[in-house]
Amino acid sequence: MNLNIEQLVFNSEGLIPVVVQESTTHEVLMLAYMNQEALRLTLKEKVATYYSRSRKSLWKKGDTSGHIQIVQGMSYDCDSDAILLLVKQVGVACHTNHMSCFFNTVFDELDTNPNQFILEELYATIVERKNNPVEGSYTNYLFNKGIDKILKKVGEETAEVIIASKNHSQPEMTLEISDLVYHVMVLMVNEGITLDMVREELSKRRQLKASK
Repeated sequence: MNLNIEQLVFNSEGLIPVVVQESTTHEVLMLAYMNQEALRLTLKEKVATYYSRSRKSLWKKGDTSGHIQIVQGMSYDCDSDAILLLVKQVGVACHTNHMSCFFNTVFDELDTNPNQFILEELYATIVERKNNPVEGSYTNYLFNKGIDKILKKVGEETAEVIIASKNHSQPEMTLEISDLVYHVMVLMVNEGITLDMVREELSKRRQLKASK
């Protein structure tokens, strides 16, 4: 559907609120505002651009941090005065290094697993460390040492998983598998492999198996 920007209802300051949601996990990431120029740029470039009410200027999400938001979809509400933006979040959405700006939970009575998106959060944190190094960070130590060091750690952790498995120790196996997953993710980020790429490959295999 083509959007006629004039049909949207902007407030007295010429702004419209934008709820930003991660397209894969459906996690609500942030609330921002757009004016007409920001909206036009977002539609044209498919990269989220907002209007900063404090700076009184446009800002493209991730311009300084590298945590850009690639637009996957857009819709507006029944009153035409709010936008829902579906994005593929690169890195983290919040400047506090949280995946979502909505991390201050007041209460949560939903019967859900709080660790449901832990892999996405871990991956995003590793990306954040790569783009914005922190002194004393083990992740940055690995990136600084390079691919050979990362591969060595992946090999060492794989061996530790094998040893733990031979010992039939679930606690030990859980610990070592967690270490392996972390180091594999460091390798993925170093080589530009995303979680979505792995999901797509696994999906292809599932479809291939189903067709046989």
